[in-house]
Amino acid sequence: MKLAILSRGPKSYSTRRLKEAALQRDHKVKILDTLKFSIDLRQGIPDLYYQQKPLSDYDAILPRIGASITYYGTAVVRQFQQMDVFCANTAHGIINSRDKLRSLQILSRHHIGIPATAFVRDKKDVIPAIDRVGGAPVVIKLIEGTQGIGVLLADTKKQAESIIELLQSQKQNVLIQKFVAESKGKDIRALVVGDRVVAAMRRVAQGQEFRSNVHRGGLAEPVELDEQYTETAVRSAQILGLQVAGVDMLEGAKGPQVMEVNSSPGLEGIETCTDLDIAGAIIDYIAAQVDFPEIDLRQRLTVSKGYGVSEIYVPEGSKFIGNSIADLELFEKDVNVLTLYRGKKVIPNPRSARIIEANDKLLCFGKMESMREMIPSKTRRRRRPEILDLVSNELS
Repeated sequence: MKLAILSRGPKSYSTRRLKEAALQRDHKVKILDTLKFSIDLRQGIPDLYYQQKPLSDYDAILPRIGASITYYGTAVVRQFQQMDVFCANTAHGIINSRDKLRSLQILSRHHIGIPATAFVRDKKDVIPAIDRVGGAPVVIKLIEGTQGIGVLLADTKKQAESIIELLQSQKQNVLIQKFVAESKGKDIRALVVGDRVVAAMRRVAQGQEFRSNVHRGGLAEPVELDEQYTETAVRSAQILGLQVAGVDMLEGAKGPQVMEVNSSPGLEGIETCTDLDIAGAIIDYIAAQVDFPEIDLRQRLTVSKGYGVSEIYVPEGSKFIGNSIADLELFEKDVNVLTLYRGKKVIPNPRSARIIEANDKLLCFGKMESMREMIPSKTRRRRRPEILDLVSNELS
C-alpha cells in the first residue's frame, strides 16, 4: 500500500508513530504538508499538485487536519475523494466533528446521550438558556475550541452571563452546557477505528482544574469499556462519518454523555497509558480497506440520481413486524439493508432470514422512492420521514 499522511507536524508524536507503523508493515508512506497542495479543477479530471509538481498515485490518505486549516484541509481531502483515493476520514466527517454545535445536533437527532446544551445569540436569551440546561454551574465552550482551550466553568448565572457577553463581543460563538457534576472532573476517551474501540482511557483532572484533557495536565489510566460505552463511541463516530476518531464521553448518572468527537485524535497519551499499538491498528484498518474496499455510497449517489442512505424505524404495530427481511422483497425494490439496529445491538449486513421486531431500525441504501413507501403513512403525516440522508447532506 502507498499511503500519504496529511500533516503539518511531521515531528509530532502521532504523525511519527503512524509513519513508523506503516513502515514496520512494509507499506510505502510519505508525510505531506496539507497546505502545500494545489487543487486543479477541470471537467471530469480532478487533479492535485504538490509543491508545484503533479502528485503521484496513492492508494490511501490519512488526514491529520488541524482546526486552523479546516477549510483548506477538507478541500484537499475532498479532492482525493474525487480522485477515488481511499480516505480514512472524509471531508464531510471532519467538518461534522470540527463544529461542536453541528456535531451535537447530529448526535442528538440519533439519540446519542449528550449533556443538555443551548446555543443563543441574544443577551436576553442567556439566563433562560442556563435555566433550561439545569442552572449554574454551567460549562461555556467555544464552538471550535480544541484540547480544552475555550472551555470555561461558570459557577453562577451572573458569571456565565458576563463570560458569554465578553466572548460574543469578540465575535465568538459559544455553547452553554450542563455541568455533569457526577463526572467529578473525569472523562473517557475512546479511540474508534472502523467498527470497534481499539483502546480507551479515563482522564482525571488535577487540583482545581475541571478539564481533564492531558494537555491541561490531566492524568490518564487505561479502562475497559462496557457494551453501552463501546456502542456509544462507535455509533457516534459512524453517525458523524468518521472511521478513525477519538470520542470523549462523560460518565453521567444515566450513562455515557458524548462531549466531542475528534477526527484527528492524538495518540501519545492513549498509547502511553494503555501500552497498545494504536497507530498499528489504524494502519492495519486502512490497508484492509484498500485491499477489500467497501462500496462507496457517496460516489454511487453522484451517478445514480434518486438513490441515498436512509434509516427506517419500525414502530409498534408495523406490518413489517414478524416478517423476515427477505419477506419485505427489498431486493426487488432496489433497496439493500446495510445495518440493523436493535436496542443496544448493531447487526451489520443482516441475513435475509432475520425476523423484524418492533422498534428495529434499518439502515438502508437504495431507491429513495421505494424507501419512502416503507414509512407508515401516519408517521409521514406527523413528521418528516425517518430519513437519515447522510449523502444528500454532504452534497448539498
